[in-house]
Amino acid sequence: MYRPATKLRDGVAGNARLTGAAAAALLVLLAAEGATIPFIGRLLGPHIFIGMLLIPPVLLKLGSTGYRFARYYTGNPRYVEKGPPLLVLRVLAPGVVLSTLALFGTGVALLVDGPPGNTLIFAHKLSFIAWVALMTLHVLGHLLEVPSLASADWRKAGPPEARLAGAGARALTLAMAILGGAVLAALTFSAAQPWF
Repeated sequence: MYRPATKLRDGVAGNARLTGAAAAALLVLLAAEGATIPFIGRLLGPHIFIGMLLIPPVLLKLGSTGYRFARYYTGNPRYVEKGPPLLVLRVLAPGVVLSTLALFGTGVALLVDGPPGNTLIFAHKLSFIAWVALMTLHVLGHLLEVPSLASADWRKAGPPEARLAGAGARALTLAMAILGGAVLAALTFSAAQPWF
């Protein structure tokens, strides 16, 4: 017999869906950013623009995973019942977060400080190398679950528990993060002119 999920249970699944949707969007945006790197001399403008656009979606992903982390480690029964990520992913998590903050922090610092910024460029490159290594393992650890999580709110077929309340709010949150990133990128792009 079907028992409807409780509201709190929906919150756990809703958080997972928001995290998955943010991850899917980030994979696309990060691929676009990565495509600029081999041609950084000619594509510095798009590299800077996409980098700034990425900041709000990255913060959304850090926020949704941070929320799960906090709820699990403070003993929330529903999050404890769901369980933690794999041990290897939990061990990698601090490095993923710190290298992400270092990568974006040095990128923003380069934009604010302007050229030549040799020390900051070195720090940005170094944080990128660490970030790529850690993020590759992070992505591989979640690769199979992201498509189903990212598309769950868009599927109409399936059992009633597949249709969670809050799908519109999750979609709006992600859309606002991406739109906010585009606005941030547009507003700060003039600061990049000294680099050209």
